[in-house]
Amino acid sequence: MRPPHVPEIALYLADEAHDLWHRTEEELAEIGLPPPFWAFAWAGGQGLARYVLDHPGTVASKHVLDFASGSGLVAIAAMQADAVSVVGADIDPFCEAAIRLNAGANDVTIGFEGADLVGHDGGWDVVLAGDVFYEKPFADRLVPWFEKLRARGADVLVGDPGRSYLPRERLEKLATYEVPVTRALEDAEVKRTTVWRFA
Repeated sequence: MRPPHVPEIALYLADEAHDLWHRTEEELAEIGLPPPFWAFAWAGGQGLARYVLDHPGTVASKHVLDFASGSGLVAIAAMQADAVSVVGADIDPFCEAAIRLNAGANDVTIGFEGADLVGHDGGWDVVLAGDVFYEKPFADRLVPWFEKLRARGADVLVGDPGRSYLPRERLEKLATYEVPVTRALEDAEVKRTTVWRFA
């Protein structure tokens, strides 16, 4: 499938969103596995991917980390925009296979890191993060890490559709998009999604 806001990219996505999400969430919870975030093109990721494709200078000739990569959508956009290298990072072990399959469908090569990278610095020039400020404990870990990366010179860009724990006071708005989404997951047909830079 091709996400509506970034039709340049083909992804293996769930087409029965509501049923898959609820069925797998219940089944996976029984055995202690996370919900399949990698099976959907979330609004924050679509907005961030659109921005990268429209502003290739953001990542061109740079080493990029796509943090909480999920399906690899943003990582693929970065490679299509001529990044030197991209690592998709996600602690969900299923993401490695999803990213590999999706990268192959788009004829790009993307590295994968399954460790929790919060607090680490791999020397990336650019860090991209879509839809990461949805829980307060996670947001509280991310903000100081992103600020530290920014302070040493990395560009940190966030795609966010109005999640509750976005630290707006630390961000510079770059672009806003109206992103079509799956009502079963977002309780809306369109999410206003903003791309921000840590300032």
